[in-house]
Amino acid sequence: MERNKLSITVLEKKIIELLNKLKSNHLNLLTFQEQNEVLKIQNSDLKKQLSLITEENKSLKITNNLLGSNEGRQETKSKINSLIKEVENCIQQVSEIK
Repeated sequence: MERNKLSITVLEKKIIELLNKLKSNHLNLLTFQEQNEVLKIQNSDLKKQLSLITEENKSLKITNNLLGSNEGRQETKSKINSLIKEVENCIQQVSEIK
C-alpha cells in the first residue's frame, strides 16, 4: 500500500512537471507567433523599400545615360523608343475617335 502511494506521488510530480513544461511551451509559441508577425510586416516593408529603390535606380541610370554616360546607352535608347511607340499609339487612338 505504501508503495502505491509513493508511485502515485511520483506520478503526480511528473504530471505537474509536464504541465509546467506544456505551459512554458505554449507561452513560447505565442511569443514566437507574435515575433513572426512582426517579422512578416518588416519583411513586407523591406520588399516595398527595395522595389522603390530599384525603380529609383533605374530612373537614375536612365538620367545618367541621358547626361552623357556610356553605360547602358542601348537600354536607354530601347526605353525611349518604347515610350515613343506608346505615344504614337495614343495619338493614333485619339485620331480614330474623332
